[in-house]
Amino acid sequence: MQDCMIIAAMGPPGGGKAFITPRFQRHFNVVAVATFDENSMKTIFSSLLKWYFRTGNFSQEVAGLEPKIVAATLQIYKQI
Repeated sequence: MQDCMIIAAMGPPGGGKAFITPRFQRHFNVVAVATFDENSMKTIFSSLLKWYFRTGNFSQEVAGLEPKIVAATLQIYKQI
């Protein structure tokens, strides 16, 4: 086979789900997504944004929008 693309998804082995061998898995790019609770995500997003505003020399007026930006980001993240 040439010029084929396969997209696959699976959960961790167990509960009827089979383990796949490394020989088969080498053909795929593995992407794992960890889940966080809302408080953890709020802390992560707030920390990053506060750092960005601090190092980017933003005005206090813009930096004061941080809680609203974080809340909006969390809403978008949940919908996705």
